[in-house]
Formats: sequence, C-alpha cells, structure tokens
Amino acid sequence: MKALIQRVTQANVDVGGQSVGRIDAGILLFLGVEHKDTRDTVLRLCQRILNYRIFADDDGRMNLSLLDTGGSLLAVPQFTLAADTRKGQRPSFSSAAPPEQGKPLFDAFVEQAGQSLGSARLATGQFGADMAVSLVNDGPVTFVLEA
Repeated sequence: MKALIQRVTQANVDVGGQSVGRIDAGILLFLGVEHKDTRDTVLRLCQRILNYRIFADDDGRMNLSLLDTGGSLLAVPQFTLAADTRKGQRPSFSSAAPPEQGKPLFDAFVEQAGQSLGSARLATGQFGADMAVSLVNDGPVTFVLEA
C-alpha cells in the first residue's frame, strides 16, 4: 500500500462537476492499494498517517500530527500510485489491486480513519471515478509512505 500525503490549507475533490469531498486545514491523502495488501496493512498505514508529525509546533518544527492539530483528512483512492515505473516509457500496473480487492481495502481505511477522526473531520473521493482534485499545499509539504 502506498500513500502520498500533502499538508494542505484546503483541498477538494469533484466528480462530474460536483464536489464529493472537501476539507480545510489537514492532510490530502492519495491512497494506492496493491494486490499484496491486507486489512492489517490498512490498519498500520492508517495509524501511521494519522500520527505522522508534519504540522508545526509553537517553535515551527514538524512535531504535531493530524490527531494533535484537530485537522481533517481527505482520502482519495488512486490506483496509479501502485504503478511500477522502474523501467520503460509506460507504467506497469501489475502490482495494483484489482477493484474487487482495492475498494474494500480503501473502504476499510476510511472506516478506520473515521473511528479516530470522526465523520466531521473526514472526506473522501469516489473509488473508480474520474476525479478532479484541487488543493493548496501548505509548505509545500509532501511525503510518500509505504506499508
């Protein structure tokens, strides 16, 4: 499982011109599910993201997590993160989970995050949809995490 997280002051995801998820300050997460991933992988990565210290403390150091700051999470499924780009001119998606495996694991991630954050601090994209994502990256601060 691969996660690209960005510290944002705001983020929004639209499907078909309609907003399906919007947050103010927090983390925009792009989540790629691979065929080797399990529910245990989801739980570990979710806790890591929620506790990852990328927000500034009073001294301006990255010492606070999303849970510490009370920020929000916008989780967007993105199968292209699972691409193998090590060779050639075209990405290979052989390691990406098929939709029948990827969707339940994405949903499990959202469920786990919701238990920690509450529904008011959680928004999502739409699995399998063509989405338009907009954001204001704060920093910019961007990290890739793998589980």
